[in-house]
Amino acid sequence: MKKLIYLICVYFLSLVSVNAKANAEIRPKKSNYLFFLHNKFTEDFPLQAVHKEYGRSEYMESLEVFRRAGFIVISEKRSTGTDVYTYAKKTVKEIDSLLKSGVEPNYITVVGLSKGGYIAQVISTLLANPEVNFVFIGSFRQQDLTNMPQINFCGNILTIYEKSDEFGVSAIRRKETSKLKVTRFKELELNTNLKHGFLFRPLTEWVIPAINWGKRRYNSI
Repeated sequence: MKKLIYLICVYFLSLVSVNAKANAEIRPKKSNYLFFLHNKFTEDFPLQAVHKEYGRSEYMESLEVFRRAGFIVISEKRSTGTDVYTYAKKTVKEIDSLLKSGVEPNYITVVGLSKGGYIAQVISTLLANPEVNFVFIGSFRQQDLTNMPQINFCGNILTIYEKSDEFGVSAIRRKETSKLKVTRFKELELNTNLKHGFLFRPLTEWVIPAINWGKRRYNSI
């Protein structure tokens, strides 16, 4: 039974990705597009798997929240061991096609959680478009400045981190050292006491700011 549920979920996820891309071709250019990049746990385990400390990663629920907020959501469950740069380059091509079709850059938002947040940072670097929106969630540590010097923020950047999380630090230094244009930059520190588990569920604490950022309500954060 569990295997059947898993296969159904995988099939549905494939439809999510394909249908979202198809919709991108027929929906008005003023629609809000959101690329959702999940965490590493969702990449490594079946959708119904339960983390021993943080519980189940509510990936499907997160997609639904953004859909209900009016976004055309483009997402998929990545394969285990996905290379950050390879996946980022693939996503950049998808964003480029939207831009070439006439979608305005600030109507495109990339939301990344944990490993997905690192992929989003690479997308920001490679895309180098100062008007695209990015939300990096639980995906920065001070050692990144040394270990990942090739990352440069670019665009409208919102970073969200949880105070009790090991990734719960300000990314202001990354913004200051970035060589590309950061049009807007804001940070939001949460205090849920859930450690890295705060991004396993679509908590209003990070979902609402991400929605507002994607809808260009930058001053509401």
